[in-house]
Amino acid sequence: MSRKRRVMVCVTQQKSCERLMSKGVTHRRNAEDDLYMVHVVKENWKYFSQLQESDAMEYLYDIAKDNDASINVMKATDIEETLAQFVRKYHIDVIVMGASREGDMQQNMIYRLKEKIPQKIEIDIVPLEGEIESDSDSDLEGVYSTELKSASLFGDKNLNKFSTLHV
Repeated sequence: MSRKRRVMVCVTQQKSCERLMSKGVTHRRNAEDDLYMVHVVKENWKYFSQLQESDAMEYLYDIAKDNDASINVMKATDIEETLAQFVRKYHIDVIVMGASREGDMQQNMIYRLKEKIPQKIEIDIVPLEGEIESDSDSDLEGVYSTELKSASLFGDKNLNKFSTLHV
C-alpha cells in the first residue's frame, strides 16, 4: 500500500481559485489523499476589514468544502518561506498554483517559492484565465528543475500555529 498523496493548492481570495482547486483534485489518486487549500496573507494587511473580504473567505470555505479539502489561512512577512515551511511540515508531494503575471524572475512568486522547496516536489502551474494550457513549459525551461504546470499560495509566520479547518 502506498502512502497518501498530499496536494497543496495555493489560492488568493480571487474567484479564480475554483479552477485551481479543480486542478488540485486531479492530482488525487483516491479519496484518501490529502488536499490542502492554502492562502497566505501579507503581515499587517487587514484581510477582513471590508465586507467583500469576508465574502471572499466564505467563498474559499465553500470551495474547500465542495472539494473535500482543508483550508489553511495564515499571515506572514515572507509568503514564500511560509509556503515552503508548509510544504515541509505536511510532506507535500504536489503544489498547484496559478501562473504569475510577473515576467521578472525576482518578482515571480513561483520562481521564488521553487528556490525554497525540495527539488522532488512537483509544481503544477494553471494558466491564467483565457490562456491555453500546453503540454510543454518551454517558457520555463532552465528556470525550474521540476515539471511546472499549476499553483496558488498561503502562509503563516508562526508555523507552530497553522490554521487548518477541515470541512
